[in-house]
Amino acid sequence: MQIPTCALSSGFEIPLLGLGTWRLADDECTRVVSQAIEIGYRHIDTADIYGNHIAVGNALARFDRSSLFITSKVPHTQLACDDLIATCERNLEELQLDYLDMYLLHWPNADIPMEETFGALKSLHDAGKVRSIGLSNFIIKRLGEAIDISGLPICTNQVEFHPLLYQDELLDFCHSSDILITAYAPLARTEALHNSVIKAVAAEVGKTPAQVCLRWLVQKGIIVIPKTASQQRLRENMDIFDWELSAEAERRIDDIPEHKRLVSMEYAEF
Repeated sequence: MQIPTCALSSGFEIPLLGLGTWRLADDECTRVVSQAIEIGYRHIDTADIYGNHIAVGNALARFDRSSLFITSKVPHTQLACDDLIATCERNLEELQLDYLDMYLLHWPNADIPMEETFGALKSLHDAGKVRSIGLSNFIIKRLGEAIDISGLPICTNQVEFHPLLYQDELLDFCHSSDILITAYAPLARTEALHNSVIKAVAAEVGKTPAQVCLRWLVQKGIIVIPKTASQQRLRENMDIFDWELSAEAERRIDDIPEHKRLVSMEYAEF
């Protein structure tokens, strides 16, 4: 099946489902990325700090570049102009690519002016090395500052988002600002799969708990990038687009009382 896409504020389209590659490395990473693309994935998400660009690139080199959507992220320590540009150019070389479809600031950095950072992103965009830009782990206050400063549309904010961490205020702010949310850890690193509400809804609709979590997210217009090394799970995660959760089931998941954050926001809340 073909994975649906949604429009970015840059004018490009992004697949609603992608493969996250955090903690995938070496030959296993190359194998998983290759398998994902072979069965229909087109959106691959990586980052400089994952240390797996070469392994990802070895997989990407086997496929038609024009059909793929590749995202990477620059570390918060490399947001000065020259550092950011050099990091992006190294990332492209490692990935064996001429351009990135999306380049994200992995975290904000209070010590480097945003004007300098966004100036570097604009230079990369104008040089054709980055098609769309976005952020990761930006709280609402930082998002507002970035919107005011950026000379390019901010297309996405990639954050931890799952049924045990329903960030409805952030979602509303992003939607009102024409910014898509991309959910990392969309299954709460498997913890959401054991939640009683998720399990009950899964039994009712005849789907797995993982499919219910992912469907809940995409029904809210959120991009999902679950990570897996299993070909079976890769296929299972694709099976979320030809059915819907009822409004009542979605509401029950919305109302899960847990608010469990797995990733510390110490770099974001300054």
